[in-house]
Amino acid sequence: MRITVRDIQKMKDDHEPIVMLTAYDATSARLSEAAGVPMLLVGDTLGMVIQGHEYPIPVTLDHIIYHASIVTRVTKQALVVGDMPFMSYHVSIEQALTNAGRLMQESGVSAIKMEGGESLAETISRMVDAGIPVMGHIGLMPQSVNQVGGFRVQGRDFDSAQHLLRDAHAVQAAGAFALVLESVPAQLAQMITEQLHIPTIGIGAGVHCDGQVQVFHDIMGLFEEFVPRHTKQYAHMAVDMRAAISAYVHDVQTRSFPTAENSFSMKDEVIAALRADGSDGE
Repeated sequence: MRITVRDIQKMKDDHEPIVMLTAYDATSARLSEAAGVPMLLVGDTLGMVIQGHEYPIPVTLDHIIYHASIVTRVTKQALVVGDMPFMSYHVSIEQALTNAGRLMQESGVSAIKMEGGESLAETISRMVDAGIPVMGHIGLMPQSVNQVGGFRVQGRDFDSAQHLLRDAHAVQAAGAFALVLESVPAQLAQMITEQLHIPTIGIGAGVHCDGQVQVFHDIMGLFEEFVPRHTKQYAHMAVDMRAAISAYVHDVQTRSFPTAENSFSMKDEVIAALRADGSDGE
C-alpha cells in the first residue's frame, strides 16, 4: 500500500524527518524505494540530468507523464509526486486542472507539484477541490530561472523574505499538503517551518525544514556539469562508471572479452555436419 499525503502530514506531526528524492526511471525508483525513501519526485530536473538541457524549461507534460509512468509502475509503497512543467498551468485555471488531471490519470502519480505562491493560490485551491493533492514550491523556482537571472538564493532581504512568508501562508491556506522551499536562507526556512502546519521540504534551505529533497543524480555523483552547493555527493558514480566503460572498451579491443564463460556452445558433430554440408546460410 502506498504512503499517502496523510502519512506525510503525520511525519511532521511526529517530528519525523521526511526524505524525498527524485526518480526518473525504473532503476532509480526501485533503488530509492528499497532504501526506504517514502516520497519520490518525478521532477522537471529531468530536462537537465536526463535530456541534457541547461534549464528545465524544455520539459513538456508528455515527458513528465512518460517518466512518471515508469516510476509508478515499478514502485509499490512510495508516494510519487509529478512535477507540472513550465507553462502547463499558467494560462488559466482550466488549463491547470486539465493538465494535472492528465498527469494523474495517465501516469498514476498520487500528487502533483507546482511552482508559485500567492499568485497560484486560487489554482491550488481549485485543484484540491477537484481531488488533486498539491505540493507547493516557493523560493528559487527553476521554471522562472530566466526571469530571476539564474539559480540564485531567494529571500535574503526584508522585502523578499516577507514576500516568501506571504507565499508560504497563501499556499497552505489554498490547501497544499506540503511545500518545497528551494534556495532559501536557513533562518527564514526555519521561520516558515515553525509557522506552517503542513510539512516543509527543503532543498538548499537548511536543516530545520521538516524534510529534504535532493536530485538523484546529484547525490550519486552522476551529474558532473554542475554540482549545487545544496547537495552532498554520497557516491562518485560517474567516475566509477567511466572506469568501467573504459575497461569494457579495452577488453573488446584486445579480444579479452567475451571469454568462453560469456559464450554459448553447440555440439561438435552439429557444426561438423554444417561444415561438411557446405551451408552458406542461403
